[in-house]
Amino acid sequence: MQTSYNGIALPPNGQVIDYKDGKFIVPSHPIVPFIEGDGSGRDIWKNAQMVFDAAVEKAYKGERKVEWYEVLAGEKAFREKGDWLPQDTVQAAIDFRISIKGPLTTPIGGGIRSLNVTLRQTLDLYQCIRPVKHYPGVPSPMLKPDEVDIVLFRENTEDIYAGIEFKEGTPEAKKFMDFVNTELLAGTKKRLRDDAGFGIKPISIRGSKRLVRAAIQYAIDHNRKVMTIVHKGNIQKFTEGAFLDWGYQVAKEEFRAQIITERESWILGALDKNASITPEEIAAIVEPGITFAAPAFGEKIVAEVKDVLAKIGETHGNGKWKSMVLVNDRIADATFQDLLLKPAEYSVLATTNLNGDYLSDAAAAQVGGLGIAPGMNLGDGFAVFEATHGTAPRLADQDVVNPGSVILSGVLLLELLGWKEAADMIEKAMEETIKQKFVTIDFHKGMAGSALASTSAFSKRIVQNMK
Repeated sequence: MQTSYNGIALPPNGQVIDYKDGKFIVPSHPIVPFIEGDGSGRDIWKNAQMVFDAAVEKAYKGERKVEWYEVLAGEKAFREKGDWLPQDTVQAAIDFRISIKGPLTTPIGGGIRSLNVTLRQTLDLYQCIRPVKHYPGVPSPMLKPDEVDIVLFRENTEDIYAGIEFKEGTPEAKKFMDFVNTELLAGTKKRLRDDAGFGIKPISIRGSKRLVRAAIQYAIDHNRKVMTIVHKGNIQKFTEGAFLDWGYQVAKEEFRAQIITERESWILGALDKNASITPEEIAAIVEPGITFAAPAFGEKIVAEVKDVLAKIGETHGNGKWKSMVLVNDRIADATFQDLLLKPAEYSVLATTNLNGDYLSDAAAAQVGGLGIAPGMNLGDGFAVFEATHGTAPRLADQDVVNPGSVILSGVLLLELLGWKEAADMIEKAMEETIKQKFVTIDFHKGMAGSALASTSAFSKRIVQNMK
């Protein structure tokens, strides 16, 4: 353990968070590195930290305290160290395990690809967790935004974000194209075009299963009744489709006593309604078009029904399955539509990387935008919390931006520390502040009768509303 990082000494009273047997061991004065962020991040961080410290003080009367420790990244790091992402900053994230960051600029014309990508790869932060819910009074384009209450688990290390790409016109692209065309596509009519760039989309068993495992466990631990696997497996059968198949494997093999799949619920539900129903009759309910299908398909569905009844009829039947977590799946494009038209049907979602990127931002737009959308990147023993919005450099140092994304990310951080009392205090106080219609400019424009608050005034009102 270093005594300083980037030339900045450690807090004298700080203690190091440990991780053993799958759990964080949190001292009463944990050192938590923070990156204030670029642009508007400077306004946001100092106000968010004030809110965090006030809540911890009020909740624990001085017995606990976060020892915030600044580490450098982005523009500030480049000015002071000539490096957009100093190695000391990465090392601090490793050594202290839990950290938080504001928005950062990605340098134009070179430099670091992304701080997030670097940390995800270094710390293996395979879960990007995005809770999205509506706070009463927040302006929304939706008629019933209060029905949006989801927690999205986005796989964070694979898919096209793996960064395996070949630029059009390069020798690497030609070599890749020639290999695929002559070796893998030989004897087919498919061909890669010679004026194309290429990207590789890896989806692995390990990456898929551990993400879905975490999502199911979250649903169980937080009493959420539906966990949906989101995929594009109807088109990308060996990547997105495999993610779906491996997800169901995890559900059935590791959580059998706590879950029911949607198809299993149809089978057991039919039996609950009619104890004398035959497997053939149940099969016709599960697949309504079965009478028009080939006999082999019908036999397959009947065999599936019999297998479900034999394996879980006693443990899950007679309505027992209704108290379990329902694991289902939806195609990604249908999920986009459903989140708009019937969001109440969704609770926990497990997605591949790209689909999760789209869905999380689209869902946030329904409840007030990225200004109030928190984010957590979590691995085994490491976590980085972050604002999900950009730097808004034109608004920097003007004390006008919404600090909600970082504040709510801090709520997630406090929950991970096990300091739920302080976390709840912040969230309830923020909700009360919004109900009082004392809001920053992004909400003020769509909230009739609201008072326009600066970043600092909004944050101070949150502290005043803490109970």
